[in-house]
Amino acid sequence: MLTRRCTQRQLLLRPDKVTNETFLYCLAEAANRYDVRIVLPVVMSNHHHTVVYDRDGRAIEFMEHFHKMLAKAQNAHRGRRENLWSSEPPCLVQLVEIDDVLDKLVYVATNPVKAGLVERAHHWPGVHGLAALLNRKSIVVQRPKQFFRAGGSMPEEVTLELGLPPGIEDVDAFLCALRERVAAEEDRLAAERRRAGRGVLGRRGVLRQDWRSRPTSREPRRGLRPRVAARSVWARVEALQRNRAFVDAYRAARAAWLAGLAAVFPPGTYWLRRFASVVVAEPQRA
Repeated sequence: MLTRRCTQRQLLLRPDKVTNETFLYCLAEAANRYDVRIVLPVVMSNHHHTVVYDRDGRAIEFMEHFHKMLAKAQNAHRGRRENLWSSEPPCLVQLVEIDDVLDKLVYVATNPVKAGLVERAHHWPGVHGLAALLNRKSIVVQRPKQFFRAGGSMPEEVTLELGLPPGIEDVDAFLCALRERVAAEEDRLAAERRRAGRGVLGRRGVLRQDWRSRPTSREPRRGLRPRVAARSVWARVEALQRNRAFVDAYRAARAAWLAGLAAVFPPGTYWLRRFASVVVAEPQRA
């Protein structure tokens, strides 16, 4: 799951027609370019959550290209030149098991509801891919005019195909469970608001917000940045051990490489493979 925030928590992605189309265009173009499968994108006013499936280890290149193009195009739309994104790096969390994918899809889909902005996920006026995922619908987007040159290298039209990761035996049952759990979470949050006597901002309120503004609530300066998410303790431990084994193998290969010795880096090595052409072992295919 990929998350990235706007600089200073500003509402630079506040929904409007151009912003929605620009995000979808840049996302689809980057996903098609790097063969990354998009599972579910949801764009809040000052950050986005996008669940992806990265079969071939292209996530870093995908994120770099996607965030760069979106920042340029969105700045052109807003008439600004400063950085769009927060200085902290994107948060990329591995979802270890299928149950963890389902949990995060529910979390992402209900994010606008949990934030007290709308009553139901489908009321959100920004980019929200749940309906397309549940109904298996393609999203076709035209090239935004505010930044990309007509006749340039970027395609005039792109198609975003949302899809689940492999390993799900019964896709229909999974999507049915997703639909039911989203509805249940919406009901739970509605009951919570009723008990507290709170309402929601609503679609019109969201669209009226000034994109230059930012939330008045305070956010902790430091917090955990998890790399894996797993409901099962043992699955989480196993994933962390795999990550630890990668770090150990990488450090050993790097030490040998710096010493001028033959070195084979573990699968998943990115920077040195791209910029120093080191030898990287082939990943094991299931």
